[in-house]
Amino acid sequence: MRHIVSILLQNEAGALARVANMFSARGYNIESLCVAPTHDPAVSRLTLVTTGSDAVIEQIVGQTRKLVDVVDIADLSATDHVECELLIIKIELLPQQANAFIHCVRDHHATALDGSENTRTAQLAGTAAQIEAFIADLAKISNVLELVRSGVAALALGQSVLHQA
Repeated sequence: MRHIVSILLQNEAGALARVANMFSARGYNIESLCVAPTHDPAVSRLTLVTTGSDAVIEQIVGQTRKLVDVVDIADLSATDHVECELLIIKIELLPQQANAFIHCVRDHHATALDGSENTRTAQLAGTAAQIEAFIADLAKISNVLELVRSGVAALALGQSVLHQA
């Protein structure tokens, strides 16, 4: 099962490595990772996506909670949450494909960022499914030259928040 784990941790050297090692040591791959400072520059929010059974992820979350740098941690998968990922993609584009590109960007609510004679660059913020659909539709139009994805950022909906000490 897919799990989105949100962690508040001290914004210090080595904190990210210790969390990643906790998952790696138990044989769980981190499929995506997004980390940046919060409104408090001393604390970062790390959001990671992994797969595994509920019981094993619960155990890893419990062990991660004990790390000295971890302020709070939650598995958002079992709660109502919102998630978003950023995609920036560059495709090869011939002039006769320009209209198809414009329609694809509009249909997916993406943004065209750059265009040259033979390439176009676009961005899309959305769920993993929306990003996959956009990539697939662009690939039908032309060759994908490069792409980068930010990884999932997620927050619980409603009153639930991770707490800073």
